[in-house]
Amino acid sequence: MAKYLRILITLLVVLAAVFAGRWVWNDYMHSPWTRDGRVRADIVTVAPDVSGWVTSLNITNDQVVEKGELLFSVDQKRYQAALDQNKANTENALYSWQLAKHKYERRVELRRQKAISDEDLESSRISTAIARANYDLAQAQQATAQLNLDRTQVYSPVSGHIINLNLREGNYVGQGTSAFSIVQSDSFYVTGYFEETKIPLIHLNQAAKLTLLGGGKPLTGHVASIGKAIANTNTQSNGQLLPQVQQTFNWVRLSQRIPVDIKLDPFPAETQLSAGMTATIHLTK
Repeated sequence: MAKYLRILITLLVVLAAVFAGRWVWNDYMHSPWTRDGRVRADIVTVAPDVSGWVTSLNITNDQVVEKGELLFSVDQKRYQAALDQNKANTENALYSWQLAKHKYERRVELRRQKAISDEDLESSRISTAIARANYDLAQAQQATAQLNLDRTQVYSPVSGHIINLNLREGNYVGQGTSAFSIVQSDSFYVTGYFEETKIPLIHLNQAAKLTLLGGGKPLTGHVASIGKAIANTNTQSNGQLLPQVQQTFNWVRLSQRIPVDIKLDPFPAETQLSAGMTATIHLTK
């Protein structure tokens, strides 16, 4: 009796192992999940719109800033001088235009008296139009000079955290050259790279459970987008836009990874998220 009982128990254990193995295999191969998830965020690079020496720096690395907050200032002397010069040019152009109008109005009266020719009157009219155009040009140049002066004050375009700050007072910054970045607040999301065989099981607004590699309470979210294209590293186009296939083409059939973006639900304030963190993603079937 004991012998048959041991055989029965052995068979039950084997059957349980088979069913457990099959369940694990199906869950691994066919369930929409991946350990290849990355925390991402909207990163805004900050670059001055004018060149010059940094005269004041109001931020530190990893500081929280609000949209519209003054970050740093560029030396204003050159831009103030340019504005003063353009104001003088505008005033001079205005007087020239007024003088040209006065002369034209006088010649109109002289033409009625037939004291001058039509050609002289037309020449005066054109000179007045040129003076007006020069005045408009001077106004535009003054507006540009004013804009350059205003842009010496660099303000935060978004609210968030300062990262990679290597800027110091006294450094020279170039126009359009990035000085540091801002991680925009409340912009964190997760991108999961799912095997193409699991994409049919994924749809928009599908609920997701995310576990960070660093541990902590799992996060929740939903599918916001599914990638529609990935690069093919085995082919490239030549000058005639014809496909140029590499001679060492990899013919091994491996599942490609498709990016799927997960929008996070509200999470506790004490949860520490950094762009680049690793996460495991499980999607509901």
